[in-house]
Amino acid sequence: MSTTTCPACGAAVPQEARFCEECGAALGGAAPAAPTTAEIDELAPISAPTYRTPAAPPPTPVRACLSCGGTVGEDGYCEVCGTKAPSERDHFREDPAPWVAGVCDRGIRHRRNEDAMALLASATPGERAVLVVLDGVSNSIDSDVASLAGARAAREVLRTPLPRGMGTPESRVAAVTKVLTDAAVAANEAVVETTDPASANPASATYAVAVLEGGVLAHANIGDSRVYWLPDGGPGSQLSVDDSAAQMHIEAGMSRAEAESGPQAHAITRWLGRDAPEIAPRLGTLELDTPGWVLVCSDGLWNYASEPDSLAAQVAAAGTAVPAELALALVAFANAQGGQDNITVALARFDPTRTTEQEESHG
Repeated sequence: MSTTTCPACGAAVPQEARFCEECGAALGGAAPAAPTTAEIDELAPISAPTYRTPAAPPPTPVRACLSCGGTVGEDGYCEVCGTKAPSERDHFREDPAPWVAGVCDRGIRHRRNEDAMALLASATPGERAVLVVLDGVSNSIDSDVASLAGARAAREVLRTPLPRGMGTPESRVAAVTKVLTDAAVAANEAVVETTDPASANPASATYAVAVLEGGVLAHANIGDSRVYWLPDGGPGSQLSVDDSAAQMHIEAGMSRAEAESGPQAHAITRWLGRDAPEIAPRLGTLELDTPGWVLVCSDGLWNYASEPDSLAAQVAAAGTAVPAELALALVAFANAQGGQDNITVALARFDPTRTTEQEESHG
């Protein structure tokens, strides 16, 4: 029997076959175009659950070396300086617009990155941005896959603008509450769907999201990933409230420093996952009227700078107003402190002056 080669995966197939039995590609036509980086990011998870048989991986896009900017070869090493590159899941970045960016990094001590993020932003600065961060619980199975699926699911729910309600403040709050809760439910469903039903230790994750629309910031969280507002030159605020044993100690009168350094500092009381007690995020809104940074992060960052003023000091020390550069600087700071956990930093730069100018130009 004569054979030919599948143009998609390279497998040997019978000459008369119409489809490849290995990858399912149609035969007899032109070879399919390689997917773009954006298509790979949106349509295929970076890794697959361990209990499933993954499909053939898409072609690997060309990557730049994090050390020198050279090309990373197929063997995972830079062709210029020889540095071994981390996997795409160990370190990835998103910058959907010049004023919004994020970095998700494995850190130093963990063997894999179980954090995840999913961002979107309008081209107009300050108009609309969504920052979603999930921190997979490290002692649960497939939490790296589940956290990424959950982050992307929440982002899709939040892709359209938040509802305005029926014209009253109460109606607006109720409408926004529903959407933010729906996003958390969607994230939870994605986490559950990527978990082996027979697992005795199902995947779980914390959840934090910020939605910036004009000068209004809405936020939600479950667990101990956080949302901060860091205005230029003024006192910052931790907008989210942790679901954790440390937070319970703080509310009972213990100092933040003592509670967050104790043996139960990172014991969470609520989370996403099949065994989650409830999916009801803590919610809040804030009207912004001064330039500053919206920051959503995992505990891999705030471990080393929990107080808003401490984080603001690190922002100032970075000396940049470029979100992508600042996100990298904050991750580097956390790694320099020991990198005990995975680190995710998602940022949106808000400037009411630029937002007003954009609104007037479109008026």
